[in-house]
Amino acid sequence: MTQDRWRKSSFSTGGEQSDCVEVRLRPDLAHLRDSKNPGPIITATPTAWAAFLEHLAR
Repeated sequence: MTQDRWRKSSFSTGGEQSDCVEVRLRPDLAHLRDSKNPGPIITATPTAWAAFLEHLAR
């Protein structure tokens, strides 16, 4: 994890009404937020982030 900028999911739909998740990766944490409401942020450790991605890949 070396990025320190917000990125939208490649699976996000286009347009104003799209459901988008953004992620910002840092060496020590992963942050997730809703692009339509960027206030609340979910924070995860690198281990938890990896487990989350593994679960999604199933």
